[in-house]
Amino acid sequence: MKPETGAFLAKSRELLDRAPALLAQNFIDDAGRTAYLAGFHVAQALIFEKQGRSPKSHGGVQTLFAQLVKDEPAITQEIRAFLGRAYNLKAIADYETAPGSNVTVAQATEAIDKRFVAAVIALIPNVP
Repeated sequence: MKPETGAFLAKSRELLDRAPALLAQNFIDDAGRTAYLAGFHVAQALIFEKQGRSPKSHGGVQTLFAQLVKDEPAITQEIRAFLGRAYNLKAIADYETAPGSNVTVAQATEAIDKRFVAAVIALIPNVP
């Protein structure tokens, strides 16, 4: 495993560990955003491991990730859709200002589910 891949994985794990605590403290928007970012960084890890580089933009990571896993039988449609769906939580948390524009507990809880991160890690060789 490349050192950069390890750094992306470490950041992903740190964020995924933090998200439930944020939710428990009723920081629901922050929990949703953090869960998305955990997925974003694990996707960057896979991209870097496979291509030796990773885009920095959210759209670039989502596009390249989708291309890398499109024929991967271990990645279900639900897993493929995670980044786009969870990005909406980040967008709500960061940009929406209308009344009621908040991440719901159900949305944050669904994003915190560790299946996406686990599925992507399983595609990276030599992960401790």
